[in-house]
Amino acid sequence: MTETAKLLELPSIESAIALCGPQESHLKTLARQTGAKLILRGQELSISGSTRQVQRVSKILTSLESYWRSGRGFGEVDIMAAINAIDSDRSRELQDSQQDILAKSRRGDPIRAKTLKQGQYVQAIRTHDLTFGMGPAGTGKTYLATVLAVQALLSNKYERLILTRPAVEAGEKLGFLPGDLQQKVDPYLRPLYDALHDFIEPEKITSLMERQVIEVAPIAYMRGRTLNRAFVIVDEAQNTTAAQMKMLLTRLGNQSKMVVTGDLSQTDLLPHQSSGLDMAERILGTVEGIAFCHLTRADVVRHSLVQRIVEAYEQFETPLR
Repeated sequence: MTETAKLLELPSIESAIALCGPQESHLKTLARQTGAKLILRGQELSISGSTRQVQRVSKILTSLESYWRSGRGFGEVDIMAAINAIDSDRSRELQDSQQDILAKSRRGDPIRAKTLKQGQYVQAIRTHDLTFGMGPAGTGKTYLATVLAVQALLSNKYERLILTRPAVEAGEKLGFLPGDLQQKVDPYLRPLYDALHDFIEPEKITSLMERQVIEVAPIAYMRGRTLNRAFVIVDEAQNTTAAQMKMLLTRLGNQSKMVVTGDLSQTDLLPHQSSGLDMAERILGTVEGIAFCHLTRADVVRHSLVQRIVEAYEQFETPLR
């Protein structure tokens, strides 16, 4: 096999540090995924291997250029997203998605879709009044929906942001938990609070909740209501029953948008109960105006280990189905 080599001159020390990653982790990932050898000396990156290997590294680096050229950090998930986009001939689509900054966190960090399917999910939410986001833990289902909801609320596109989820985890019921209603539901709704705190000052969240501009409540408190001019996020929807899901979906009022998220592999319902999320796709899958987005382990954007954990569980559970 004929070996070839290529030298890439990086524009700054900052870009070299960003491309290298902590303890050269990015270079190691690129080497592991392509088979090429990468050595960084100062601002000069040496890439060697077969012609195909070197070309593949070059394509990946081009796809990630918006990150490393500006000295902005990125992670293994971004590298894998670039590889998946190249393999499916959709690099341009991914790069366009990366340029679409959805918001900036309170720390000033830009928030954007990191994978192709995340980008499709974002577009579905923007263009549909009812969107279902389904996939394993860490794929950004709830987080991205919350980002879009907060931005829409702050720009006065909606009058209220309503966050709701079933309270069935660990087999406990609200009545057994100590405290008043807010203290009872807080443990179940903590992930939604965490997402809000990334974008809104805690004092402002308290003020918005006191004025009921932001409402966080268990699903049981949605019954009998009509949710007009509201952005509604239903989280952990795999734990709704079919009756609860129907009740929720029919709450949608005028000038409102609803995003329903869940992971069918993590249902906490009793064995004899069917998931409302599963039933919804069977019943509504062909209904015009409703989007169903399926995210996979390739879209996991938490710690890179989470992606491998999800994959291992999928492999273990497949023979059991």
